[in-house]
Amino acid sequence: MENVIHCKPLVAGRVSGQILKSNQTISFWGGVDPATGVVTDPRHELFGQSITGKVLLFPYGKGSAAAPMVLLELVRQKTGPVAIINVELDPLLVAGPVISKHFYDSQVVVALIGRGDFDKLQTGCDCVVDTDRQELSYRPVA
Repeated sequence: MENVIHCKPLVAGRVSGQILKSNQTISFWGGVDPATGVVTDPRHELFGQSITGKVLLFPYGKGSAAAPMVLLELVRQKTGPVAIINVELDPLLVAGPVISKHFYDSQVVVALIGRGDFDKLQTGCDCVVDTDRQELSYRPVA
């Protein structure tokens, strides 16, 4: 990987995948189909795209107490992202990945990055999120 940025780990792990970035917040409750991992909110810029296996990058969660349950179901169905990277902490969003480790011995890595670093990243970048090293390394899209 060519570029490295600092991240603050919230749910530990090391994963790799392609970034799927949204400048909009995401509501998992009613906005993502847990059976397919596809964004179903027709007003969302990622409408029709799959989050499965992606490093999902968006500013912060769009509040719903049901978000952890949707994320848990995404993990159970194996349709969820490998990581969620945000600029601002949403405690409800973190709960799903934490619980998934306990129930399914599987988890979604969650970390925070700075707004300036968020602005540098784009959909399609290959990246590695390593919370032990507190870094996200990426290769920009050519």
